[in-house]
Amino acid sequence: MGSGRLAKQEWEQTDMTRTNLVILLGLLMALGVAAIGGLWRSNGTPGAQTSSGTALIGGAFELVDHTGKAVTDQTYRGRFMLVYFGFTYCPDVCPTELQNIAVALDTIGERRRKHLVPLFVTIDPERDTRELMATYVDNFHPDLVGLTGSLEQIKKMASVYRVYFKKVKEKDQPDGYTMDHSALVFLMDDKGEYVRHFSYGTDGAKMAKGLTKAIDKRFPQ
Repeated sequence: MGSGRLAKQEWEQTDMTRTNLVILLGLLMALGVAAIGGLWRSNGTPGAQTSSGTALIGGAFELVDHTGKAVTDQTYRGRFMLVYFGFTYCPDVCPTELQNIAVALDTIGERRRKHLVPLFVTIDPERDTRELMATYVDNFHPDLVGLTGSLEQIKKMASVYRVYFKKVKEKDQPDGYTMDHSALVFLMDDKGEYVRHFSYGTDGAKMAKGLTKAIDKRFPQ
């Protein structure tokens, strides 16, 4: 009985360590993205809010949404995109971020939501089928769109968004593995260009302020 408790404690410590490492990776990614901010423009002042060149974050993708519709980056032109990469079997990081996104969406109001599409992109297409994604995103917000596809399609989109993910074997997890991944939320404008990102743990109220500022600048009342 004692050995069972010890095994459980060791598993919990391992799980906590992995979670902390993923969070640390997210923070390092945030610093990297921030550093890129002064380099991603071909014209204009480094660090300025308005782009005049080609961003190093974001680009073309081809996936399938949770309704079964084939979509690309062009599908969402004319609206801001709020992009988050994760997976449905994620025990804590993804639900936390998606809940923050849901709070932000409710806070900014219907008018601004018409100019924004929130995207949850799986990094675990092996398990995250269209049907599972449909059930999952419905738990968070009616506007949330789940995207899946082949592993190669996912890798391509993750690459253009500079997102890290890796399959990690773990016998105590469903199907014997889990996924490590960075946890940034990206805001892209109505032309698909990078505006800003939100680091892991940004609460819904703070995220809503950032969304409101960007959307109102582009689509004033």
